[in-house]
Amino acid sequence: MENEQFDKILQKIQQLKEGNNLLDLSSKEDLVIGIMNLISLEEHLFFNYNKTGEKNYLELLKEIREMRKGLLRRIVHNPQGEVWCISKHLLAAAMRLMEVGTKKIGEGKEKEAKELFHKSYVLWNIFWGLNLDIIPVKDVKEAITERDNIVSDSKSKTTIWSKLGKIIESILD
Repeated sequence: MENEQFDKILQKIQQLKEGNNLLDLSSKEDLVIGIMNLISLEEHLFFNYNKTGEKNYLELLKEIREMRKGLLRRIVHNPQGEVWCISKHLLAAAMRLMEVGTKKIGEGKEKEAKELFHKSYVLWNIFWGLNLDIIPVKDVKEAITERDNIVSDSKSKTTIWSKLGKIIESILD
């Protein structure tokens, strides 16, 4: 992403701050964590159904999915193209990486945990960048590619996405 594009993103962020369009982002963050857990429940219900063959898991899966879709609509306001699906998968991946990172901490593998947490947080920031209309959809592929490069040496590499992540973090705080 070029400096000109970054400047445009900063302008959008400033407009959001000035217009107070963010409303209650802390509640939205809590809602998104809830949505992430519903996605995880869908996955568990899928596996339980396949392991047991019990249809009640499918009924629960259907109910949880409808609940997740309804709640996700409160966050994803402009689902052009694949934004809806991208948003869901960003959250699912962020949640799963967070969970694996937590397991790594329990195993005493702090370095691996930190890398997984960083990747999860980059995905979290991309989700918010998309859904606050800060990041243009076309730049998501670049973000995901750069995310993989950042993690290998996150202390010495500064990319547009790590800068953007810090800005989004400050907005969400």
